[in-house]
Amino acid sequence: MNEIQILGLAAGSCTTVAFLPQVIKTWKSGSAKDLSLGMFSFFCFGVLLWLIYGIVIKDIPVIVANSLTLVLASSLLYFKLRFKNS
Repeated sequence: MNEIQILGLAAGSCTTVAFLPQVIKTWKSGSAKDLSLGMFSFFCFGVLLWLIYGIVIKDIPVIVANSLTLVLASSLLYFKLRFKNS
């Protein structure tokens, strides 16, 4: 692993971990009323495209970061739909 890949993994880690507090807060509170369904839907689609791009170019930092971000952002999207009537 070279310095550029380490930089990419560090950057991806920061942007991915940034979702954790929101996921935890939404899960614990059982409320996602302040989350935008449109924004998270569009964001998840964009992250999916980044993931596909990373797979096509075989870039490990892009693949890892976007795989994890997709899981976390999708969980917020799931909570938004699940807690819709709460």
